[in-house]
Amino acid sequence: MAEFDHRIDYAKRLDKHDPLARYRAEFYTDNTGIYLDGNSLGLLSKRAEASLLDVLDSWKRYGIDGWTNGDNPWFYLSEKLGDQMAPIVGANPNEVIVTGSTTVNLHQLVSTFYQPNDRRTKILADELNFPSDIYALKSQLKLKGYDPSEHLVEVKSEDGHTLREEDIIAAMTDDIALIVLPGVLYRSGQVLDMELLTKEAHKRNIVIGFDLCHSVGSIVHELSAWDVDFAFWCNYKHLNGGPGSTGGLYVNQRHFGSEPGLAGWFSSRKDKQFDMDHELTAAEHAGAFQIGTPNLFSMAPIIGALSMFNEVGMEQIREKSLKLTSYFMQLIQAELAKFGLVIQNPIDDHKRGGHIYLEHPEAARICKALKAEGVIPDFRTPNGIRLAPVALYNTFEDVWNAVQILKDIMEEEKYKKYENKRGVVA
Repeated sequence: MAEFDHRIDYAKRLDKHDPLARYRAEFYTDNTGIYLDGNSLGLLSKRAEASLLDVLDSWKRYGIDGWTNGDNPWFYLSEKLGDQMAPIVGANPNEVIVTGSTTVNLHQLVSTFYQPNDRRTKILADELNFPSDIYALKSQLKLKGYDPSEHLVEVKSEDGHTLREEDIIAAMTDDIALIVLPGVLYRSGQVLDMELLTKEAHKRNIVIGFDLCHSVGSIVHELSAWDVDFAFWCNYKHLNGGPGSTGGLYVNQRHFGSEPGLAGWFSSRKDKQFDMDHELTAAEHAGAFQIGTPNLFSMAPIIGALSMFNEVGMEQIREKSLKLTSYFMQLIQAELAKFGLVIQNPIDDHKRGGHIYLEHPEAARICKALKAEGVIPDFRTPNGIRLAPVALYNTFEDVWNAVQILKDIMEEEKYKKYENKRGVVA
C-alpha cells in the first residue's frame, strides 16, 4: 500500500482535479473562515440569494397576483419545488412536497400513519435519534391515550454511537404499529440501511418512515425503489436552503388517498381550494399533507439552492463527499491521534454520512478554540466534535488547513483558555 501523502501539495492536487471545484465560487465563503458546519446550516449561495430577491420582487410587482403570476407563482411553488427535489431523494415528483418544518411534518405523518389497534399500539424508534423526533413521537402517543414509557420502544446502541440493523429488525415485534428512524444518525453520521429496514418492516406489515435531515443532499436515496412509506427532512443543512427554511416530506404513492391526519387549507386539491367548501377535497398527491399557507420567503432560497444539485446529481456529490471525509480521517489519524482525539463515525464508505465525528474530553473548549482560529465546527454534548466538509463549497485544502490548525491548538494547549462548557446554541 502506498504511503499516505499528508503534504499540502497533495491537497492542492486533489482540488485541481475536482470536477465540482467551480461551485465553490457560487457560495459566500469569504467571511466564514474554514466552514465545517454545513451539516447544521449550509452556506448562502448566490443563486439562493437571487431566488429570494426574485420572490420578494414578485410581491413588490404583483401584490396579491403573485399567487398566480411571475416566474414562480406562489400558489404552485411547493409542488414545483417538490418536483425539483424528487431526484435528490429518489422519488416520483408527485411524492414530494416542500412544506412545513421537520417536526411539523413529522407530526403530520405520524398523525396520518400511526393507526393503533388492539394488537399493534407501539411506535419503534431508537435511543440515538435527534431529541425533537422523540418529543413528537411521545406527544403523538399521548394524544392517542397511550403512555410513552410503555408504548415508545427505543432500540439500544451497543457502543453509544451506532445502531445495528439486526437489533432494529429484532425489535419489529407484533405490537409495533409504526417505525420512525433516522437515515443518517445526527451525531456519529452512521448511514442506516433504509432499503433493508423497509423490506423487513413490510414483511411484518409495519409502516416505516425516515428522518432524512442529515442524509438529504449528503447521500444517494432511492425512496420510491425502496418502497419507503414516508420521509421528512429540513432543507437548511446540506441543501443550503437558509436558516429556518421550509422543510420537505415524501409520501409513497401507494398511500395517496389517505386522509391527512392534520388537514389544513393547503391540503386541498388546487382546483377545489377556493370553492370554500367545509368538506376537504384532499390533493391526490403528496400535496395533501401540507397544512397551512406556505412561508414564501423561507421557501424562496430553496429554488436557487436546488438548481446546483440538479445540475451536478447526487452521485457526484456523494463521491466527492466520501473523498473529503476519507482524506479528513487519514489526516486525523496521522496528525491528531496522539492528542486523544478519537474518530467515532463509521470508517466504511457505505456506512458513513457527510461528516466526521470526533470525541475528546475537552471537546467544548476545543470547539471554541477552533472558532477563534477561524475553523467553524459543531459541538455535540457531552464530548463530540462534528466536522462536515461539504462537497459543493469545501476543498481538500480546507481539510488540510483545518487539521493543521487543530494540531496547533492541541500542541500549544490553546483550548485551555476556554471553559469546557457549551454555548446556549451548540
